[in-house]
Amino acid sequence: MTVYGGSVQAGSLLERLPIGEVLHPLCDCTKTPVKPPMQFSEFMTAAQCDEVARCTGSDSPAAQPHVHPFTDTLYFNYDFGKGKNWPYQLMQNLNADMFSGYMHDYKPHNGGSSNSDYNLQDGWNGTDWGYTYAYIMPQIKKLEDSTRVAYPSVYAVTKILKVEVMHRISDIYGPVVYTHFANEEEEYCPDTQQEAYAAFFSDLAEAIEILHKYVDNGNRGPDISDFDILLDGDPRSWIRFANSLRMRLAVRIAMADPVKAKEEFMRSFRDRAGVFEQPSECVKVSTRNGYQNPLGEINRVWGEVFMNASMESILVGYGDPRIGVFFEPCMDDVLISDEDGAYTTLELKGRYKGIRQGTCFSHLLYASHSKIHVNQTTEPILMTAAEIWFLRAEAALRGWTVESPEVCYRNGVIASFYQWGIDGADDYLQSDRVGADYVDVLDPANNIEARCKVSPKWEEDASKEVKLEKILTQKWLAVFPEGGEAWAEQRRTGYPRLLPVRFNNSKDGCIDTEVMIRRLNFPADLADTDAPLYEKLVNAFGKPDHAGSRLWWDTGRNF
Repeated sequence: MTVYGGSVQAGSLLERLPIGEVLHPLCDCTKTPVKPPMQFSEFMTAAQCDEVARCTGSDSPAAQPHVHPFTDTLYFNYDFGKGKNWPYQLMQNLNADMFSGYMHDYKPHNGGSSNSDYNLQDGWNGTDWGYTYAYIMPQIKKLEDSTRVAYPSVYAVTKILKVEVMHRISDIYGPVVYTHFANEEEEYCPDTQQEAYAAFFSDLAEAIEILHKYVDNGNRGPDISDFDILLDGDPRSWIRFANSLRMRLAVRIAMADPVKAKEEFMRSFRDRAGVFEQPSECVKVSTRNGYQNPLGEINRVWGEVFMNASMESILVGYGDPRIGVFFEPCMDDVLISDEDGAYTTLELKGRYKGIRQGTCFSHLLYASHSKIHVNQTTEPILMTAAEIWFLRAEAALRGWTVESPEVCYRNGVIASFYQWGIDGADDYLQSDRVGADYVDVLDPANNIEARCKVSPKWEEDASKEVKLEKILTQKWLAVFPEGGEAWAEQRRTGYPRLLPVRFNNSKDGCIDTEVMIRRLNFPADLADTDAPLYEKLVNAFGKPDHAGSRLWWDTGRNF
């Protein structure tokens, strides 16, 4: 039994760790990151890029394009000069992983008020922008320039990865510098999100065409299998990835541009190479050659990745058997003392307990709750076949295809269960269970009724809205633990219905508690370091630059 002294309310009796110590001793993360973002005109040195584009024209392995460092940066595993793991925590874990309803840190960052209660920390939230443009985009540019003519197949792969990286950034902020990156004549003019998405589709189409020709011509060119840490080096796998990614982005804009959305979806749907369908098909970062999952380090070494209360509500309510491979049960009961020295036993052992977002707690007692099942060798998942089946279910529901929404939905659930090695999908698909009310064992004031009222069981006579909610709720579970994609889809549709923050400390009340956070604002220091660019970004956005403003594809309705 774990014993804690002091009451839950007596925060002064418990240690309040400064954020700099939590993340990295060399980083004061409440401020601008130690290494400031590079201007767009600056490129990394050859050493910093690890000679990403070393192409000599020979067919020997030593002469192949070195794409390993680039794929490392895709999942935030590049050493930015101060370590690998704290950038991931800032770039995803303290925003998307939490805002998606997946995870929550048990430590009271910034005295208990930070991103969790919408007191947004600019020093954290500008990291996605700063490091993408300081490190990742320069590597992409170098690799594009060095492979465009000599190695078109590698160039095509680079294009696909570029879209995978940059749609994530656009889905966080909105407008991005994409088509005019490293173009001094255009003075780094940003694209609106609509323009960026059009460019994403164009780049994917180009990549798919190049790879089709490559396959048709007998795969004459460099072998990238030794450097491919996402797939198997087979160009046909990359075509399927590109088609699947195009499906993802097409569905994302279903309400913003329905005609374009259907057109792009059907291009992938009809492509002869297909999309990910088999449960075993997925895009994940291999850890076989030394890659270490940064989320695993944050979880296992720092001990800072726990179940979110929304996850508890849905997984426990559903009796979802995936809960045991997603999270660990509480390891022990907890004995706490109040200010008078009286002890109370919290019976937690064997239960799954999450932390509600936005409660402004200032103690460490949630360390007794459920941690995520991820370690340094866990292969980070970027895309699964289950996700694609749910995309197809939604497309069918919208009438884009003649497929059965129910069949695609069932295939998605089955694929997810298979992926995690879980039996019982058929029984699960007959379940009428709904989300469970959240009970905070430490502070009853945080208790809240479940928001998820749909069950896993398909209901053919249900409304389209209810069917969509079922599809997106299961998709949310299937995408776990990729919080970036989960947060984007939850914002787009409103599903699953997450538990709102208890305290909303957003600046000037810019975020509606029930509507929830919609984006991250552009880096605050950009207005000082590059005022012309900041002005162009805000103009391209066309709305107030705060976290309550909706992105282009976030229309607030589903049909």
